[in-house]
Amino acid sequence: MDATHDSSTAVRVGLIGYGLAGSVFHAPLIAATEGLTLDTIVTSSPERQQQARAEFPDVRLVDSAYELWGRADELDLIVIASPNRSHVPLARAALEAGLPTVVDKPLAATAAEAEELAALAESRGLLLSVFQNRRWDNDFRTLRKLLAEGALGEVQRFESRFERWRPQLKGGWRESGDPAEIGGLLYDLGSHLVDQALTLFGPVESVYAEADVRRPEARTDDDTFIALTHTGGVRSHLWMSATTAQLGPRFRVLGSEAGYVKYGLDPQEAALRDGLRPGDPSAEWGAEPEGDWGRLGAGESPLTGGGTPVPTLHGDYPAYYAGIAAALRDGTPPPVTATEAAAALHVLEAVRLSAAERRTVRIEVPV
Repeated sequence: MDATHDSSTAVRVGLIGYGLAGSVFHAPLIAATEGLTLDTIVTSSPERQQQARAEFPDVRLVDSAYELWGRADELDLIVIASPNRSHVPLARAALEAGLPTVVDKPLAATAAEAEELAALAESRGLLLSVFQNRRWDNDFRTLRKLLAEGALGEVQRFESRFERWRPQLKGGWRESGDPAEIGGLLYDLGSHLVDQALTLFGPVESVYAEADVRRPEARTDDDTFIALTHTGGVRSHLWMSATTAQLGPRFRVLGSEAGYVKYGLDPQEAALRDGLRPGDPSAEWGAEPEGDWGRLGAGESPLTGGGTPVPTLHGDYPAYYAGIAAALRDGTPPPVTATEAAAALHVLEAVRLSAAERRTVRIEVPV
């Protein structure tokens, strides 16, 4: 769908930020969603303005988010895809301007800030959601289906990894040692890993973590392990690293009857980076070749042929913004709530404390 289709009922979206998150994820997905139209992009970079103009020639370009607040009556949704340190002030400004808001993860640096934003949105009757696209990864969707079917029996351990081999620093705010930047892998990949664990297995009662800075000249965590004990008894072991020379399985989930092991990453991010778009007739969106399917079984290694291949469901990042459109149209809950984001931030804060003090940290679970 064209980013500026003429439907008079379309939700007019202002997108703040056109770096990786804005240009690769949000803008293409917004433009592909029925009921949404990409109205304005905010970026002060001349290079990024040129890129945005080439990709969306009919979209308005402005230098500052402040220009959006003066046009609040001309917009219906704000999407914040700017650097992490700006998420809270921009979300607060958008909500105070009376605009429903989507924020890229992490919503905030602390659970308290997230809860304040959630309370502000609720007091004004506005949508506030967090972009957790990894809930619509192909492997995660497949695992949820297996769990719903009881294919593993009682789950005992959930292992999940986002590992990379990036021995050289790339620079930029994500690798800054300034706490105000909210950089490092914990708040980047860890936000996804913790959100997925909570979505699958519910609240956490205790956290143990190890966080290291491995690469020369690095200033923030680049190799972190988290062990979560869920109130239901499942243990989640989560890894995030930029220094993994040999990558482990994306998922290894062990149950009383069987286990599920899945290697490789969902193809959607690579497709978006390559310029493919949902609905493109040249490719089946989110599809994975049979050779990459995970395996379900017991007693043997999947690497030596053990278990049965499980067809991987298609990845479905477009479902997030379809859910946002439905929430604005029908008043249904958004696909990810600010309260859920705050729960994940409680865990991330406990991770930082555990790693710093080298101890297990208990989390008070609301009754």
